[in-house]
Amino acid sequence: MDLESLVEVTLNQSDDFLKVAETLSRIGVSSKPQTSDGSEKPTLYQSCHILHKRGKYYIVHFKEMFKLDGKPSSLNESDIARRNTIANLLEEWGLVKIVNKTASAEPKAPMSQIKVVSHKDKGNYNLMTKYSIGRKK
Repeated sequence: MDLESLVEVTLNQSDDFLKVAETLSRIGVSSKPQTSDGSEKPTLYQSCHILHKRGKYYIVHFKEMFKLDGKPSSLNESDIARRNTIANLLEEWGLVKIVNKTASAEPKAPMSQIKVVSHKDKGNYNLMTKYSIGRKK
């Protein structure tokens, strides 16, 4: 996997990196808690990360990160579709500008497959990541 297959973005301001990273921590796939009494919070698994590499920024699915690290990955078309939809959402919200629109054009995932947790509601979720940038496991 090379950087050309990723969705390159530009930031509006240099300090927007952390804003985008925090926003991405609240976008992903939700799983309902197993308890019937509602005592446990649902879990949100973060789908995408912002990657800063060689002076450029990319929106990447966590499975793409595994591939970049040379690890096994089950990256499939639905993962790419979620990444594309999330990158386009970030652009709609004015957080990033997509450099190459064709990279994020197709496929796209329906919003029913993506959960966006508002900043005020993030305390009601267990926010989980399946990949940690900059940390060796």
